[in-house]
Amino acid sequence: MRAWAVVLALSCVASISAPAAAQEAEALRKEIEALQKQLQSVTERLQRLEAQPRPPQPAPAAPMPAPALGAAPPASLGISPADLARPRQPFSLYQQRGAGQLLFDMGVAGDFVGNLTQSNVEKAGGGTFAGQENRFFPREVELGLFGQVDPYAYAEVRIEAGEASRGGDLNVTLAEGAVTMLTLPFGTQAKFGQMRNRFGYTNLIHEHDLPWIDRPNVLRNFLGDEGLKEKGLEVTIVPDLPFYLEGLVGVFNGDNETAFGRGTLRVPMFTGRLRTFLELGDASALQLGMSVASGETGEKRRDTVLGWEARYKYRPEGWLHPLVTLTSEAIYALRRVNVDVDTDGDGLTDLIKKRERDRFGWYAGLEVQPLRRWAAGVRYDWSQFPDRPGSERAIEPYVSFWTSEFLRFRLAYKNTTRDHRDGFDLNGGTARKVDEVLFQGTFILGAHPAHPF
Repeated sequence: MRAWAVVLALSCVASISAPAAAQEAEALRKEIEALQKQLQSVTERLQRLEAQPRPPQPAPAAPMPAPALGAAPPASLGISPADLARPRQPFSLYQQRGAGQLLFDMGVAGDFVGNLTQSNVEKAGGGTFAGQENRFFPREVELGLFGQVDPYAYAEVRIEAGEASRGGDLNVTLAEGAVTMLTLPFGTQAKFGQMRNRFGYTNLIHEHDLPWIDRPNVLRNFLGDEGLKEKGLEVTIVPDLPFYLEGLVGVFNGDNETAFGRGTLRVPMFTGRLRTFLELGDASALQLGMSVASGETGEKRRDTVLGWEARYKYRPEGWLHPLVTLTSEAIYALRRVNVDVDTDGDGLTDLIKKRERDRFGWYAGLEVQPLRRWAAGVRYDWSQFPDRPGSERAIEPYVSFWTSEFLRFRLAYKNTTRDHRDGFDLNGGTARKVDEVLFQGTFILGAHPAHPF
């Protein structure tokens, strides 16, 4: 009886579970059919996309092989003299450029200036832009090429064109062409070629990047209208000190006719500079420097020029531009000259003596930029003349407006007073007292490196 009871119980369980299993199988079959329809729809869509024409794809750039580098020195707690003498590792930026890319940047800068002044000043040729009084002209149109030659060197070439004479053709010249070796031993760098010398703050800057429309009078009097621009070699070093200090020495031909003019490496012109940078809190900074240049004039007389510089900036927290900028430079020159001496008082030269003639000059400028596109400032100049008696002073207020960082306009008024007519009385005119209205328009196309501080 027990066996028949077990068989009867199993039969009842089977009769109950059979319909449930059939229902689960039917549901599973419907889900599989739905998935098959979705898969078929996706497949048909992919086939339609593959049938459409594809744009040509550029070939993948081949990776540029990295230059072979020497094994890095083992890390140590101290720095030995051998570590100092070992050349530094080159920059990795050069290795990241892909095939077909230029290894240098290029840009164009245009600088156009104009002025209005008295007719007697124009006649004497004694304005800020001598020989170009009451004219609007292209002062400087510059083509700049700059970038890394390889991981070890940086080069820059600047070609300038400007109106050299009143109404004349544009004069195309090589403004700069120099190479900087970046990875020399003892943490030094060397720059050779034709360059604007790093004498003071303003001399390094091209006309279109000046903080003012014109170069300060003291720099034009002592170093010429184009400043100190020479062919030779500069070596810089930034020693490992608790504070920033940059040292520089240079050897050049001495072609500058205003200050030197000997133009030979047999009697070269030497330069030197010390520069430091101080952070005065989070919102302001100060740069200080001292420079020297010494060489011989075309008359084989020694001329030594000393320069001091200071530049201060205050930028409130969150600002993209400085609110207040102060700039000042001073120059002292000591030159040996020949002096005619009348010993008997008859008005004739009886003796020529060699004497030391010292001359001095300075300028100071203040600029305030309360708005991003507007700035106003004033510059004061006082300078003796290095090659004749007398001095001059000038004051120049100005206002600047930027439509963008690539286009700038300036308007200025400049009053100049000289205590001698000598050298400013050509053609019967006079330029002892000069009033000028100056204006400037400057644009930049392409790349343009920024000047430090």
